[in-house]
Amino acid sequence: MKTLHDLHRPLGSLGINVSPIGLGTVKLGRDQGVKYPNGFTIPDDNEAHMLLKLARDLGINLIDTAPAYGSSEARLGPLLRGQRQDWVIVSKVGEEFEAGRSSHDFSPAHTRLSVERSLMRLETDFIDLVLVHSDGNDLAILNESGVYQALAELKREGKIRGFGFSGKTVEGGLQALQEGDCAMVTYNLNEQHERPVLDYAATHGKALLIKKALASGHACLSPGVDPVEASFQLLFKHPGVTGAIVGTINPLHLAHNVATAAAVIRPQT
Repeated sequence: MKTLHDLHRPLGSLGINVSPIGLGTVKLGRDQGVKYPNGFTIPDDNEAHMLLKLARDLGINLIDTAPAYGSSEARLGPLLRGQRQDWVIVSKVGEEFEAGRSSHDFSPAHTRLSVERSLMRLETDFIDLVLVHSDGNDLAILNESGVYQALAELKREGKIRGFGFSGKTVEGGLQALQEGDCAMVTYNLNEQHERPVLDYAATHGKALLIKKALASGHACLSPGVDPVEASFQLLFKHPGVTGAIVGTINPLHLAHNVATAAAVIRPQT
């Protein structure tokens, strides 16, 4: 079975090594307002435990969550108990999801409250990386809200090891990388307008994570072409890409994703 154990790479300059595939956990905590082509049932604790064990066995150590992912953080805390050293945890600030609706608050006070709450939910003393969950007004958030200054302070306090921005614009991604440790951008077979952010990350040694790597399950090509392989060929040939977050809860899909990524990356190493 192909795994990612020997393919971990630096998360920018943070002194952390991560697997090139990260496990997204929105489906562990939220089944409303998500943009997937098919409906799904949130896994129970046993199914979630088995999924996380499989991910670890496959060499995945990067896990992505957020307050906006419903009960994801609160579930991960007990599920990862005793395994903290095995995981690099990415969470977020800025977006809340309650009663089926999203809201945003990028103020320094809410940023601190959100991180402190995430620490409690995740049952950890620190979070490896915290990203700002943008609503699309990237430059206004970065320049007017004070969120980056609050995250820098939390980093100095040791509550987070790094911070960055999950945005929606090239301008936001570029500024986020200039002032922070990481950007998370959309980049896939259907959508590549944020490529300049990847280029900047490659040139400046910054961490760069890909969201919607498989176009939220919508990637499709000609008959006979594996969309996962084509997607990973696109992503991992770019030197700026640290890792891709894939949000599957299907063990077979997860194993296929890992085997495909390993096959794509190894010839390049």
